[in-house]
Amino acid sequence: MARAPAQDDQISDEDRQRMMFRKAVSRKKRKEREAEGEIRELNITAMMDMMTIILVFLLKSYSASSVSMTASEDVRPPISTTRATPRDTVAVTITPKHILVGDRTVVTLAGGQIPAELLTGRLVVPLDAALKKEVDKLKFIADRNPNAPFSREMSVIGDRKIPYDLLLTVLYTAGQNELENYRFVVIQKEGGG
Repeated sequence: MARAPAQDDQISDEDRQRMMFRKAVSRKKRKEREAEGEIRELNITAMMDMMTIILVFLLKSYSASSVSMTASEDVRPPISTTRATPRDTVAVTITPKHILVGDRTVVTLAGGQIPAELLTGRLVVPLDAALKKEVDKLKFIADRNPNAPFSREMSVIGDRKIPYDLLLTVLYTAGQNELENYRFVVIQKEGGG
């Protein structure tokens, strides 16, 4: 006599599909849990934030003189024993041939003097316009950045043989543009102290 199959041995197709579905769902959940720790793609926004922070750190920690002066035969600053460090200010260079604001020539001198057509009284018109532009830029920065206030300072890089009257005229023009504090750039004397 043949035995009748037990009820446990008989599983309907519907129950089989249900069990296979449950196994597939649990397998999928297990794989998702394992994959949570993996990085499948890089987030470019986070990378850019990191690079920006590194850039700001490097810029803040970079220490260099804020007054750059190109070696030239035209400009031989006086020698001094001072130990003061230069600051980041408007730089005006006076050579026997030119007056420069930053790296840009604004006045070409004739025989070591400012041409009369460029003067209005003691005010040098092209120098006045260039300094106004620089002061406006510094004020714009100061309005938006409390760590960089407008200091009303100017660095004068001048040849040791420029006439006093020329220097006075440049300083007068600077004073008309709210640059009231002057710093003269000098070469530090070797072994001075």
